[in-house]
Amino acid sequence: MKNPKIDTSNDWLAQGHSMADGIRRRVLRHTILNNGGYLSQACSSAEILAALYLHIMNLGPSTAPLIPESFPGVPGAPGVKSLLGGRYNGHTRDRYDRFYLSPAHYALVLYTALIETGRMAEEGLTQFNHDGSTVEMIGAEHSPGFDLMGGSLAQTLSQAAGVAMAKKLKGQQDRIWVFLSDGEFQEGQTWEAIQTLSHYRLDNVGVYVDINGQQCDGRMTEVMGVEPLAKKLAAFGARVVAVNGNDLKALAAPADEKPEGKPLFVLGYTDPCCGIPLLEKRRPFLHYVRFTGPEERETYRSYYNTQMTDGVNGLIEEDYSDRAHQ
Repeated sequence: MKNPKIDTSNDWLAQGHSMADGIRRRVLRHTILNNGGYLSQACSSAEILAALYLHIMNLGPSTAPLIPESFPGVPGAPGVKSLLGGRYNGHTRDRYDRFYLSPAHYALVLYTALIETGRMAEEGLTQFNHDGSTVEMIGAEHSPGFDLMGGSLAQTLSQAAGVAMAKKLKGQQDRIWVFLSDGEFQEGQTWEAIQTLSHYRLDNVGVYVDINGQQCDGRMTEVMGVEPLAKKLAAFGARVVAVNGNDLKALAAPADEKPEGKPLFVLGYTDPCCGIPLLEKRRPFLHYVRFTGPEERETYRSYYNTQMTDGVNGLIEEDYSDRAHQ
């Protein structure tokens, strides 16, 4: 289903390339200014998020303020209202799709996607990881773009399955889209959720997986391999399509096919250094970038200024503040 607010002609590919470049540029800038960030996740997933937001998902207009609200406190306490970050993805009425991002450490990447699509103001990113802010480093249900608390890891797909089943029972035709990371297939709950999706023929669920082959401790093949993932998913009853995860057209094609009684899993095999070749020097430890010292940080600043600026975000000056994540 296409987003009615976005051009879905052939021009969407040009928009998608621009959005993916914008995601990488914004995350790299943030990483330099804050001496740290989940940069490789932006490199690997930028095209997946661009395809989802610009072509695949049928989302309503955002119902949240452009500049995110502060965290009001724990819901349920007297006088405390509940904030749902899913409002940035539009109404939850039955004619609109729902989107759930599972790996919460991709929050920075999701925030930049919201900025690129005009759903969140650029100024909102200045609140990132500040005390009292909803723009958290690890996204929660009150963070922009998040609709669920995904737990420590891999608990979002189970919740999405419940929402999908409810929509099926109500006869609603909209779809549930989920973004997963490949590391989540190391978790047993993921496979229980897949079994449930298949058993109840929840073909209103589409799952896009960022298979970048990396995790906190290094290469997944050396920590705990999950391949052959396509065969495993097919054995669990899913419809599986493996594609180049940095190819917009390839990512979009499976979602345009008619559901056939099976949940859809699109395995996007991605490059965690795509668009920023400097990261190659850090392999195999790409999970989180914190610069080794002023020299490396300056190398990335120089790369940003010469290769990534577009006249919109501007150069990072030599006397940029030495901020760091709290």
